[in-house]
Amino acid sequence: MDLGAGTRGSSGGPAAIRRTDLASRLGALGLAVEDRGDVPVPSRPSKPGSSGFKYAEEIRKVCRETAAQTYRAAREGALPVVLGGDHSLAMGSAAGVAKYHREGKKPIGILWIDAHGDMNTPKTSPSGNIHGMPLAHLVGLGDKRLNRLAGFVPAIDPSRACLIGIRDLDEGEKGNMRQAGVRVFTMSEIDRHGMARVAAEALERAGAGAAGVHVSFDIDAADPSIAEGTGTKQRGGLTYREAHLLMEIICESKRMVSLDMVEVNPLEDTHNATAVLASELIQSALGKRIY
Repeated sequence: MDLGAGTRGSSGGPAAIRRTDLASRLGALGLAVEDRGDVPVPSRPSKPGSSGFKYAEEIRKVCRETAAQTYRAAREGALPVVLGGDHSLAMGSAAGVAKYHREGKKPIGILWIDAHGDMNTPKTSPSGNIHGMPLAHLVGLGDKRLNRLAGFVPAIDPSRACLIGIRDLDEGEKGNMRQAGVRVFTMSEIDRHGMARVAAEALERAGAGAAGVHVSFDIDAADPSIAEGTGTKQRGGLTYREAHLLMEIICESKRMVSLDMVEVNPLEDTHNATAVLASELIQSALGKRIY
């Protein structure tokens, strides 16, 4: 899906990641892997609807089905890995997992790894692109058509939401962040304190007393020098080693209950290199180590 993005092309992300032989590489780690195929995405309408909330109904349909599929996978004892596609899909993937664990009387936390905050609402968004709004809706802000996908509001308590790698925020979403009370680890904080310390603090805040954490990784969190194939590049991001260390620490914590890897755009890529990075990071989150 690329309905939520301002740049076309991330709809090809899942296929690009699959071309890296992700399933067989995860199998080599001793994991049982089932590829359940693509979630259907409606055709792009000729008009986007509200200028402040583009393609909202179409995105809602995709997110509802994504939520149903991650709920089903979690209920079956699997760990859902969702490939994207623009980041708006996380409203569905995280909602489904949150619904499952709520039935067990446990909340989940979320690690939002991204160059951007994705904390806009239709009222604060300068573009109306919904991929800049998913975290706001997951923590209960925004429009009721999208913040109730889990069946309850908020899907994730904002005190359990940690953003990592942030370096580009709109003014309006800064206010939304303060209102919600999410924890933001900027690139400056990573520079000053190191990834290991930031990862440990984020996991403790998001995961303490919870069933686990949903990890939502936007590939633009990585620096464009290693992740060219994405639509919203922002210099000064995670290095190759920092990104892998973060995923390895998440794996070691045993707190991850679900994972998104999103915003891979093959139209912006060279030799599928960004999809290869995305595949490698998924592998690191699930047990592979770089020594």
